[in-house]
Amino acid sequence: MSAGDFWSTSVLNFCIALGVVLGGSTMGGVGAFFTNQPPLYVMDNLADQLKIWALVAALGGTFDTIKSFELHILGGELNQVFQQIFFILSAFIGAHIGTTLVRWLINGEW
Repeated sequence: MSAGDFWSTSVLNFCIALGVVLGGSTMGGVGAFFTNQPPLYVMDNLADQLKIWALVAALGGTFDTIKSFELHILGGELNQVFQQIFFILSAFIGAHIGTTLVRWLINGEW
């Protein structure tokens, strides 16, 4: 994997995870409004619950990542293992920032 592909994949993982949390909690808040539930409370809960699903969506499924770890560790390609770890971290950071932004928007605090 070239350096350009590495960084573009990292940015895509970050943005996908961020979008899943922001979009899912926003649309859930709209749905809560239409069903006479408190939208801000629902958005806060959904942001927490969607965090793990944002990671899975950004990584394209957890089994591919686990299989990649196995192949690269057994093959002695530790550089590829560190790349996979960085991809997971970039997706986690995107999901965490999404949750933080939702809380900041509905509560007015970080």
